[in-house]
Amino acid sequence: MSGVREKKKQQTRRAIEAAAIKLFSRNGFESTSMEEIATAAGIGKSTIYGYFTAKDEIFLHYCDDRLIDAFTQFKDQHCDDIPFVEYLVAFFMIDFGFVTENREFGRLLLREILFPKEASARVREHNQRYFDLLGGVFSTAEQRGEIASRQDHFILSGHFFSLYVGLLAGWYGGYFNSLEEVEQSMRILFHQACHGIVT
Repeated sequence: MSGVREKKKQQTRRAIEAAAIKLFSRNGFESTSMEEIATAAGIGKSTIYGYFTAKDEIFLHYCDDRLIDAFTQFKDQHCDDIPFVEYLVAFFMIDFGFVTENREFGRLLLREILFPKEASARVREHNQRYFDLLGGVFSTAEQRGEIASRQDHFILSGHFFSLYVGLLAGWYGGYFNSLEEVEQSMRILFHQACHGIVT
């Protein structure tokens, strides 16, 4: 019986997330209320608070689910023996495609991750999942001798993430015409980060 109840809870949570993302994309994050999300999801306003306490929590939970699914699929489809930089480019391009598939959605995600109204535990939890995924990539590269051992994975994550954010800013600023251009620029930046720019 508990299995049926848990399945029902998961279905309700997914319905809330789907309704929220649709409303955020159509009306904007600030103009969407929790009551509107509950109505669109087919549940009562009081019920929604049994799952999420605020709109940003719904949004980040949805992003976590989507990104973890995408990265799991990516890991299953890519061999660990591809070069470190190529693996890292493929990793970040999954996120890039996810963030930019809907302009309003992407801007909202970047705002919540980069410039949240407050340093909430939910934002830190989301970021930690991201760093954990990257940490696995760095550990593999260390084991294969592609990068020096005993590197601080948090610092490495921040370094490559900052390059990635710069590319996102370029995309939203109109400096790229296609994802292919972004990927090529990312490859150049990551090679420079790993091998330096001194000839």
